[in-house]
Amino acid sequence: MKTSIEYYPLQFIRPAGTSRGVMNTKQSWFLRIEDKGVVGIGEISIIEGLSPEYVDQEQFEKLIKKYTDVFDTGEIHPENLKMALKDLPSLLFAFESALLDLKNGGKQIYINNGFCRGETKIPINGLVWMGDEHYMQEQIAQKLTQGFTTIKMKIGAIDVATELQLLRSIRKNHSAEQITLRVDANGAFRPEEAKEILKKLSELEIHSIEQPIRAGNWEAMKELCAVTPTPIALDEELIGINDREQKIELLETIRPQYIILKPSLHGGISGTQEWIELAQERKIDWWMTSALESNIGLNVICQLTAEYNNPLPQGLGTGSLYTNNVESELVVEDGFIFKKQ
Repeated sequence: MKTSIEYYPLQFIRPAGTSRGVMNTKQSWFLRIEDKGVVGIGEISIIEGLSPEYVDQEQFEKLIKKYTDVFDTGEIHPENLKMALKDLPSLLFAFESALLDLKNGGKQIYINNGFCRGETKIPINGLVWMGDEHYMQEQIAQKLTQGFTTIKMKIGAIDVATELQLLRSIRKNHSAEQITLRVDANGAFRPEEAKEILKKLSELEIHSIEQPIRAGNWEAMKELCAVTPTPIALDEELIGINDREQKIELLETIRPQYIILKPSLHGGISGTQEWIELAQERKIDWWMTSALESNIGLNVICQLTAEYNNPLPQGLGTGSLYTNNVESELVVEDGFIFKKQ
């Protein structure tokens, strides 16, 4: 088997705003593994400031070369891949994806199920990015017109009062039975202010809030999850927790209402499957989200998600964010993602 790498920076159609700042470009690389004339492809997708293995492009490309070289020489092989790359989730996700594709004939069939055959659809949320009030209102109206019944709104960048007013304006015209509202704070709030914000969100019948406070403060998060009137979903909190016992400790300490899984950040395909297993054992619900991959990585995540028949809307509607996304058979329509035939 022989690897090759293609750098493929993704260009946002419009700058993407989060509480960590604004993104204009998304760093991605395609990993190809060739064997006997068949080529499997996977995506190395990182988010600057979140991906633990990424410092800067020069450092990261040296890291990629190091591990593709040792794979080519046979020092790392499919059987010990998870152990060798467990602390490098973006690389692990790409290698696992490419090897699955290779195994299935290089046709981007990663997990042969109803989704990849175009037989099933996955419900997804519509994503509203941070910006000024007019831009956010514009996005909300667009998502409703497109048929989404679950909307996820990024909060924590503009002032809370304005964001709450935006949510009130949606609720004024659309009840919780008509539109499910999720919010994602990306750790924007201080623990001492979070309780009051969670109370105000509950008054608007918000489905859940992702990562209300910064990751790493387990005791404060545990206290919030125990009393919150708005269900809490952990996201960034899971990054860097790669050992099974660590995962169990986190889930049993914090006891969140939900966890949100991104294979490029949370341990690749195998690490994500382990998170799901441990969460389900503890009756903690979950959903999957893209870490802003191109259609290559998004296709893998969709096929993985489809294995679980999870009825919750997933965060997989990111394929239309870029001017230069790769061609794909993935289609988003009426709040679902599916593969056209």
